[in-house]
Amino acid sequence: MSLSTQQGDDEDSNILVAKVDNARNISNILKAIHFRDTATVFASSNGLKVTVEESKCVQANAFIQAGVFQEYAIRQDSATFKVNLTVLLECLTIFGSSSAPGMNTALKMCYAGYGSPLQLLLEEGGVLTDCSIKTMEPDEMLDFGFSSANVENKVIMKSECLREAWSELDMTSDVLQILMSPDKPYFRLSTFGYAGSIHADYPKDSDMVESFQCEQTQTNRYKLSLLKPSVKALSLSCKISIRTDHRGFLSLQYMVRNEDGQVSFVEYYCCPDEDVEE
Repeated sequence: MSLSTQQGDDEDSNILVAKVDNARNISNILKAIHFRDTATVFASSNGLKVTVEESKCVQANAFIQAGVFQEYAIRQDSATFKVNLTVLLECLTIFGSSSAPGMNTALKMCYAGYGSPLQLLLEEGGVLTDCSIKTMEPDEMLDFGFSSANVENKVIMKSECLREAWSELDMTSDVLQILMSPDKPYFRLSTFGYAGSIHADYPKDSDMVESFQCEQTQTNRYKLSLLKPSVKALSLSCKISIRTDHRGFLSLQYMVRNEDGQVSFVEYYCCPDEDVEE
């Protein structure tokens, strides 16, 4: 279809238009990956994928499906741009992060293509705010080469038990050690800090464990500083999938249910800590 500009309608010049009745459904999922100022947004017909990276060792992806929006239209196969995530979140919560009962912030988001700003129109209680955020040239994204075919161990569990474990582990430790095994202790988290070694064990038949698939015993260590940002996603999620591949690379997939009951996903990839591989 040819784009008509005769009406001077802004919508005709945009390649991406997305509308949602409750902006918190977007801001909450973005907060789960907000550990750097900038993020790369990849838009396709499936929805938005927002990626944040740190030190070429950790990558976080927030997947916001098209179905989360009340209206979602993209006029080309895909669009990619970098944006200041801190500024984007400030705009999305410009009316405050928690609205009065029954009061939501409606959001219309528009992007006109390469070099154009990301336009946000927010409305709450009859008050309109228009924000324009500069977009930047997207960076080359890391490819961790993590594929389902190479997954050796996988545990799906309820997030609440992992939140408890996280609060009990020793955060003075440099690393978090993850042991996954077909035999006891099956799934163990360990830290080695000022309080000594602390372990949290989960039997595979625990009520908290929904699925346990373990091919071989694996013990890997990951820098705790790289995993700490994922706690934001853990606090929002209801389920978590923990996977490791043959190289010891870690994938943490969080299932996040928004206020309207829709599901989005946040995924963290982290490479093992080579310094302590023995």
